[in-house]
Amino acid sequence: MADGAYQKAVDLLARRPHFEREIQHKLRDRGFESSDIDEALSRLRRIGYLDDDGCARLFVRSKLRRSPVGRRRLAADLRRRGADGGSIDRALADPELAADLDLARRAAERWATRGGEEKAALMRHLDRRGFSKSDILTVAGEQIPVESPP
Repeated sequence: MADGAYQKAVDLLARRPHFEREIQHKLRDRGFESSDIDEALSRLRRIGYLDDDGCARLFVRSKLRRSPVGRRRLAADLRRRGADGGSIDRALADPELAADLDLARRAAERWATRGGEEKAALMRHLDRRGFSKSDILTVAGEQIPVESPP
């Protein structure tokens, strides 16, 4: 049955990159034995079909192409998918990634074009998107000028 687990894993990987832990859970959910899963994962690692670092980098780039989010949100999404801490750290340390402050500005601009006006609402939006408190305060101050008292 190890061949069955291996073939199912290859089928899953053909659809999209997966983290090793994702493949392990999916195979277990489909009723494969632990020994068959271990053998399939070992075989996939040997031939280079499993690459958690590459999968994490690809996930981050794909996510940022769709919508600007902060590193905190990216790390949480990667953990939820099954990436280990080292893969997460390496993916988020990629020098090609835009700085969080630039991404927060892009997120705020998108928010404003969709009718957002209230400063507190912008700050909540940026917090949900995973940006740091300092970036949120910086962008909120730039985006919506504070009304001066009469």
